[in-house]
Amino acid sequence: MKDSNYVRYDNQFHKPSRGSNNLGMIVLALVTLVLVSSAVILGVLTIGNQNKEKSIIRPKDSTSVGDTANTSSSGIAIATPTPTPVEERLAYQNPILYPAIAQMNVEMGTPGAGMSPSERSATQVVQNGDSVLSPYERTTPIAFGDPLYYQTVPGILSFRGNNFRNCASWGTVDVTEGVLEQVWEYNGVGSMSSSSWSFSWTGTGWTGQPLAVSWDYDVQQLMNMYPEKKAKQNLTEIIIAAMDGKVYFFDVDDGQMTRDPITVGATIKGTPAVDPRGYPILYVGQGDSNGADGKIGFRIYNLMTGELMYFQSGLDSRAYRSTWGACDSSPIVCAAADTLIYPNENGMIYTLKLNTEFDKGTGRLSINPETVVFKYELAHNTDGYLGIESSMAVYDHYGYASDNTGNLICVDLNSMSLVWARQLDDDSDVTPVIEEENGHVYLYTGTEVDYQRTDALDYMGASYTYKLDAMTGEVVWQTSQSCYTHNGATSGDDVNGGMLGTAIVGKNSISNLVIFSYCMTNGIYSGNRLVAYDKTTGTQVWAYEMNLYSWSSPVDVYDDAGNAYIVMCDSGGQIHLVNAQNGQRITYLQTLRNMGTANEVSTGLNMESSPIVVNGMIVIGSRAGSIFGVKIK
Repeated sequence: MKDSNYVRYDNQFHKPSRGSNNLGMIVLALVTLVLVSSAVILGVLTIGNQNKEKSIIRPKDSTSVGDTANTSSSGIAIATPTPTPVEERLAYQNPILYPAIAQMNVEMGTPGAGMSPSERSATQVVQNGDSVLSPYERTTPIAFGDPLYYQTVPGILSFRGNNFRNCASWGTVDVTEGVLEQVWEYNGVGSMSSSSWSFSWTGTGWTGQPLAVSWDYDVQQLMNMYPEKKAKQNLTEIIIAAMDGKVYFFDVDDGQMTRDPITVGATIKGTPAVDPRGYPILYVGQGDSNGADGKIGFRIYNLMTGELMYFQSGLDSRAYRSTWGACDSSPIVCAAADTLIYPNENGMIYTLKLNTEFDKGTGRLSINPETVVFKYELAHNTDGYLGIESSMAVYDHYGYASDNTGNLICVDLNSMSLVWARQLDDDSDVTPVIEEENGHVYLYTGTEVDYQRTDALDYMGASYTYKLDAMTGEVVWQTSQSCYTHNGATSGDDVNGGMLGTAIVGKNSISNLVIFSYCMTNGIYSGNRLVAYDKTTGTQVWAYEMNLYSWSSPVDVYDDAGNAYIVMCDSGGQIHLVNAQNGQRITYLQTLRNMGTANEVSTGLNMESSPIVVNGMIVIGSRAGSIFGVKIK
């Protein structure tokens, strides 16, 4: 391969015509000498440039369309190809996910042995109201693309950011000092008594991840924000749902509230979602039936006014598990299909064609949902344990989630039918993460230590870890880590061990790694292990040991050069910053309630919620009722 500036010079001898005199010969000789000298000089300069930008030299007849070709006298075409233009990143696209790499063209394969619906003796029902739809095909097809294109406003708008569930950070960081600084705290989150047990829900719970959104300024002007926040340019608003039954709103820069909370009136444990089209709509589920009205399900709110637009009861008579309607899953919205996808713990997957109308000029916003639901039963997995707590990851129109009977399922969201169902080795509530790589689509997920229980209050088992072929359900590789569990469900002290945090699928400098978090690796309430595996082989590359357990999900962040760091929070309110290349700790911070006052405390700050990172600011809630903003420096 030669330099694009390389020029081929053929030897050309000038033969003087007959009858030319000596003077002419001398002139011609001088001209020839000049030409030869110039050629030599050009050749030397060209050779000196051969290590600079390169291009392909093609044979004469193989010049591609769009190439500019020069043909030498020897018949060789010297082609300069037109480079494929790099699509410019738009302001609302996450730089961590840029450029888009998923082709979104991988086709579904044949389910692995024992995983097809027929082999699992699946019963499947699709309904609109009480009408059974068989067969069913969605009139406006669901079709998600590469995560870069999930949204049209900047921010983190759902659990782990997008349909692949692979990014809980926005923007890059500048790690120059290697320190963490607590910048702000809001300590006003309250509590609510549980519906059936003797404890109260406090602060923020699992998964409890905040959202972040930078609204279009004209949309921001339509909202019921406090005047100084409504007027702020480049405002990034934090939205976090809490177990005291409220949804809170903050300015990421200073932690000041941007508006009054929305009062849902019942405990919220999971992570809500903002409409990815930048519409002022919030989708939020409920974790307990402890509201004054006894209702439980999921809701849709108008974020201009805080008004309730829609409620779906989880106590659905159509469900196989009709007596429990909690919704800890984080929803996902397909903008192209104007459709909300919301799995529920009653065993139903709800899809709502929203028929959204939003006029930014007048502020008029309306939805008129058309609801289609899907339910299923599998052999040996029936009755009261059906339900989904993990959030659904979606590749094109294939949705992936784990249910409470230990199944990882793949659902065709356009025909509302099971494609395959794999029985895992234990219960799993974590959200599977998708990656498309070299023409294949993979899932990364894992299990808790739950069904391995013994009669003992405390027991040890294996937390299983999987890389799966998303198009067949077959295992690519599998491994495990030993973890403990404490069985105290009725006392509010039920602490599962194993995998409670969603995995990191590495990017940039760690694109060869996938990183999992394992809870209670040293004993009851003790130990957490971050483990990085080679994506291809499943071999362990490094492990980071922590003293305290954690249900929180690790978050990967990157600097402008692509160097990777991990933010990991634990049950003692500590935030760890780890070098993602080698698993070495850079620093850690003990967060403090009422920092700098006579009431300063560092205890009780269990961070079972998952954090986000926005332009270097970590935002994380705690069971103590405090929400923190911590800067990476």
